[in-house]
Amino acid sequence: MTADVTGDVTAERRDLAVRAAVEQGLVSGAEPVTALIDVAGIRSSAAALRAAFAAVTDAPVLHAFAVKAAPLVPVLALLHAEGIGAEVASPGELALARAAGLPAGLTVLDSPAKTGAELREALALGIAVNADNFQELWRIDALMAEGPSASPLGLRVNPQVGGGSIGALSTATATSKFGFALADAGARDAVVRAYAERPWLTRLHTHSGSQGMPLARMAQGVLAVYELAEEINAAAGRRQVDTIDIGGGLPVNFASDEHTPTFAAYARQLKEHVPGLFDGRYGLVTEFGRSLVAKHGLVLARVEYAKSAGGRPIAVTHAGVQVATRTVYDPVSWPLRIAAYDAKGLPKPGPDVVQDVAGPACFAGDLLAEKRALPLLEQGDVIAALDTGAYYFSSHYGYNSLPRTAVHGFTAGSDGVRFSLVRAAQTLDEIVAESGGACPGALL
Repeated sequence: MTADVTGDVTAERRDLAVRAAVEQGLVSGAEPVTALIDVAGIRSSAAALRAAFAAVTDAPVLHAFAVKAAPLVPVLALLHAEGIGAEVASPGELALARAAGLPAGLTVLDSPAKTGAELREALALGIAVNADNFQELWRIDALMAEGPSASPLGLRVNPQVGGGSIGALSTATATSKFGFALADAGARDAVVRAYAERPWLTRLHTHSGSQGMPLARMAQGVLAVYELAEEINAAAGRRQVDTIDIGGGLPVNFASDEHTPTFAAYARQLKEHVPGLFDGRYGLVTEFGRSLVAKHGLVLARVEYAKSAGGRPIAVTHAGVQVATRTVYDPVSWPLRIAAYDAKGLPKPGPDVVQDVAGPACFAGDLLAEKRALPLLEQGDVIAALDTGAYYFSSHYGYNSLPRTAVHGFTAGSDGVRFSLVRAAQTLDEIVAESGGACPGALL
């Protein structure tokens, strides 16, 4: 079963994993919160992505996973084994990609604030670089004058096609901080001249946004960068731009187990709206993140206490703002599905009751779900926050000095469920150490 298909297989694997996690003590009184990754699900999504673009073009395609979505070395290594590269946006993300075995030829560096040292390292390694602005391009000019580099080099452009429903994730607005603002006065001509003056610029990059972006608007941004590539090549009298990086940003359905929109649907829509991009003249790079891994992760937490206030039941758990920061602070944009399990890890029976699912942090808004209809949760039960494979358990928020959760990968087969440790839970000693524990007298 591929990630383009909905069905009971994902839910069945999930239920098996939750029960096994309880039976094997991965979530318990001593370990009240943990995170799980469905290995088969990630493999399926990677296969669906490769197949989607192979169906619309014979040109080479590098699928580079946006490391920020799941900055975990074993996840990057798994995706690399499935033919997926890495898109990095910081020295830390580059270090993670290299630790996972990603070669330079499968790595792309994007960031609006690359330092001179970052650029020097990338060009020395042969990593692809997309410059964000003219000042960065001038730094690259100086480095290229020192000697040749094997790095594919290009510019990131902002097509200024507009935003989506989540402003913070919309990167193609009129005033976005990212890229060369293509519709600004004189900007397009300046970009074309930049390519004419630098024959080593061979790529163009764009990314219109992430969750909340309509596919039609994403396609509009890709069309804009394709038309710019055609203009640059016409001016050069040759195929100077040979590769177009279309970014990522495919939205994720957080309402059910269905994978929609699919990679295949997006690839078909792009081919319909930008047919010249797929006629074999251009290599492609994609930078999908959330859509590859979001639906293959879940956070499990014990219900420590069950209480009520104002007549509404409240299940107090150990999963809150430290793992679900976006959901807690912006629940309208980032709702999470919650699945209820009993103390043995079995799906919780019983009629739905409107209740709150709260986290452990000391502020009133620390809620995973509010007024949610679920079987009535009781002390010792387990809740699963679904679709959390991207950002949730990899972007820890240190409020109340709550520790980072453990992350375990799982595979479910005829011999049962097997777990592998992806990241150990943060210890109290580690919390103290990163909070200046070695320097207690520094301010005395």
